[in-house]
Amino acid sequence: MTDQLRTVTADDLAMMREWRNAPAVRQMMYTQHVITPEEHAAWWAGQSRRADCRHLIFATDQGDMGVVSFAEISPRHGTAVWAFYARPDAPKGTGRRMEAAALDYAFDVLGLRKLMCEVLSHNRRVIALHKAHGFRVEGLFRAQMVIADKPQDVIRLALFSDRWRGIRQANRQEV
Repeated sequence: MTDQLRTVTADDLAMMREWRNAPAVRQMMYTQHVITPEEHAAWWAGQSRRADCRHLIFATDQGDMGVVSFAEISPRHGTAVWAFYARPDAPKGTGRRMEAAALDYAFDVLGLRKLMCEVLSHNRRVIALHKAHGFRVEGLFRAQMVIADKPQDVIRLALFSDRWRGIRQANRQEV
């Protein structure tokens, strides 16, 4: 098996919640409390009915490694917002591989022309990862989120399909 994205099933929900509740993952999210099984089930019930969302598991030869989500998918505008997280013990390089697979999915499968994301400003590693994949900063939302009673800045980034295809092609030629 090579890296792949597969649709989340009900069998994945406990695993997703476990990964999402890991302290290293929670501290980078808007919602940072420990998510209960009931809360997670209610979230999934709502998400699974939405036509404008896709939730996927990133799988490799070593097993399931992370979650990739697309929301606000707009066929009319060719846009969506995305997010991802890796399982806490994922091998080094998983995030890079997961992001590349997610971008291919966004532009080749969903047919998007623009993909956006938001990152808490203190999450420098993910901001750098996005920039390495061609994302550009489109905005800074000052004091956008209140987390642990402290206002937090949020960085908005975006990537266009033509830019990703150029980066992907250049990477293939280097190999």
